[in-house]
Amino acid sequence: MQEPLNDYEAEGLEKGVPPLQDRIDTFRRLVDRLGAGHVVWRFDPLVLTDGLGVDGLLEKVSRIGDALKGYAEKLVFSYVDIGTYRRVRANLEKNGIRYREWDAEQMDAFAARLSALNRRWGYELATCGEKADLSRYGVVHNRCIDDRLIVRLAHEDPVLMRHLGVRIEEPGLFGTPPEGALDLGEGRYAVWSTVKDKGQREFCGCIASKDIGEYNTCAHLCEYCYANTTKEAAVANLQRNRKNPHAETITGI
Repeated sequence: MQEPLNDYEAEGLEKGVPPLQDRIDTFRRLVDRLGAGHVVWRFDPLVLTDGLGVDGLLEKVSRIGDALKGYAEKLVFSYVDIGTYRRVRANLEKNGIRYREWDAEQMDAFAARLSALNRRWGYELATCGEKADLSRYGVVHNRCIDDRLIVRLAHEDPVLMRHLGVRIEEPGLFGTPPEGALDLGEGRYAVWSTVKDKGQREFCGCIASKDIGEYNTCAHLCEYCYANTTKEAAVANLQRNRKNPHAETITGI
């Protein structure tokens, strides 16, 4: 599972989420229950404002990274894209947030310095839906719905493997696994052909999947939200859901 864990407490960008330390504790408890590798840390999106620059964001990532050492294996991040998403721009402006767009130089500088910080953590670093090639800093393009992670953690489930089109094989005495195969240990490996989700953004690596969410239903009420048209609409849907919890949709209708 992907666990967004940002720190915008001082900036007031995520007023509806629990305190940061509570969210860190929740992340750790999830890992203790589900196991290493089952919970992926996301610091997403990275937001620049008049009062928060690259230095400040790196300080925030550094504190959380230290707190999750031994619990997280991967850090996924993305640079907030305000110009492309009208809802994000509208919500930021409506809520009086003096935002700034990322430029290529800032993206590069952030990735370089994050890579240096990562020497003390050893996380896999990945971007979500980003065009920028940051591979020189050890940053890969992420798959949030990640078939390779699913296979690594759940390859003993034959129904799920058939759904993904995965074969579990053993190499011959003198053979080697084919290119792109996933080593499962104990002489076994997984091979399959990935089907990218055609409905996603160009630089999204997710496999084909079904989104069970719905717009105007998140009650975290983040100032940069791309999924809520207005806070009022989200709160109204939440209240309707609580009055009718057995409805067929999460809007309570």
